[in-house]
Amino acid sequence: MNNTNEISKTNNSGFLAVKDFNLNNMVSQEMEGLNVSFERIKIPSGGTTMFEIPGDNPDEPENVKEFSAVILYHHPLYSYYKDKYTGGSNPPDCSSTDGMFGNGVPGGKCSECPYNQFGSGENGSKACKNRRRLYILREGEIFPMILSLPTSSLNDFSRYLMRQLSKGNKSNMIVTRFSLKKAVNNSGISYSQAQFSLERKLTPEEYTFISAMSEQVKEFKNNVSYEAEDNLSITVDPETGEVIGT
Repeated sequence: MNNTNEISKTNNSGFLAVKDFNLNNMVSQEMEGLNVSFERIKIPSGGTTMFEIPGDNPDEPENVKEFSAVILYHHPLYSYYKDKYTGGSNPPDCSSTDGMFGNGVPGGKCSECPYNQFGSGENGSKACKNRRRLYILREGEIFPMILSLPTSSLNDFSRYLMRQLSKGNKSNMIVTRFSLKKAVNNSGISYSQAQFSLERKLTPEEYTFISAMSEQVKEFKNNVSYEAEDNLSITVDPETGEVIGT
């Protein structure tokens, strides 16, 4: 019996739906003069273990414990706002999509920037928010969504990628299962932490089309607008330096 709190598709041909899909053409035809954006899958705060996935009604997202998708592409997402971010799609004063060099003010090397140091922001956090943006595609769909990972989930994501690379699997060659677990810091504060596991490898035919779509997504990374979940504050325990969460 299917779990109503779970999104899972077992038809291995589902990713062939992108066979004749061209992201570049669709965006150029439908989004001319508009900000290029993608729907976002949200990770809740406070230790809740249910993702919010956009549904047909924007006011009624699906709440699921886990889901499966291919990671088409992923990259660092650093954003610094001189004035406190209050939501919307306004771009940051300085940003980076490679985690090495910032574009804007102050700009320059991210590793040397004072705003990219713990303690420069509120509650011991960094003034420059470090996250990782994942472009993911669920089986049977043709348009990617974005999952923005907070700092507290990056260690687990790194370990997952390394495990897969040791087996010869790149992130866009496999179907990844996403879930959440409740974590608690030394101060007793709960937060939600993303978890990752291998569901299956793509078939050679699937990977042919997924690989092409990954290349298309890469072309958009510097043009995708910023949204609220890209800029959530990271709280850090001022005594231990431990990341509490978003």
